[in-house]
Amino acid sequence: MDFLRRLFGKKVELDEAAAQRLEAWRRLPDECAHAMLGETRLVVVDVETTGLNLAKDRLIAIGAVAVTCGKIDLDDSFEIIVQQQNASGKDNILIHGIGGTAQQDGVSPVEALLGFLEYMGKSPLVAFHVTFDQTMIRRALKEYLGLDFKHTWLDLAYAVPALYPEKAGRFRALDDWIGYFGIQNFARHSALADALATAQLLQVASSKALSREIHQFKGLLELEQAQRYVNWTG
Repeated sequence: MDFLRRLFGKKVELDEAAAQRLEAWRRLPDECAHAMLGETRLVVVDVETTGLNLAKDRLIAIGAVAVTCGKIDLDDSFEIIVQQQNASGKDNILIHGIGGTAQQDGVSPVEALLGFLEYMGKSPLVAFHVTFDQTMIRRALKEYLGLDFKHTWLDLAYAVPALYPEKAGRFRALDDWIGYFGIQNFARHSALADALATAQLLQVASSKALSREIHQFKGLLELEQAQRYVNWTG
């Protein structure tokens, strides 16, 4: 029985209001990957967590900002602290600056995650090094909402080097790229601040893509996949 519980996860029982909100999100039309870069809404996301262990650590905060028709819309942004039963350790708090009281007074996980889904709608998600953000968000959505979250993500950690191959050998981290392009980050390791800096990097990438006659979001996804293959074979 314990094996089956680990394999399939526990069944999540949502109250009626939460279940209705989740179902309303499920029924939203999917955004098309063929959408034009200058005509679509992309949501850039970053998370803060209790640590870097993808299997054990917990989601503390989500920050996100929309890039709509190529422009950052600061009014279309999202930031939330997910309530923790036990605050993370002092060393972890020094990284993201979310204190123990703020963690324990945060928004309940169900409400926080429903709020995130309603904010993002079905817009494609963008991050730098997607695996971490994607895994932490998927785990939380599965645990608290029972949602098997399968969604389109673009990883700028691969798309940007594909657009700037002459810099790919030297630049690896987000800080490398935003420093090169002169992008300011007003609060490193704040989920919203990191999302905003990444959104500006997305604007740079989109502009470069357009100069190469790549007009669809799908084209950036294809560049990402090609760069993954280059990294894997190189």
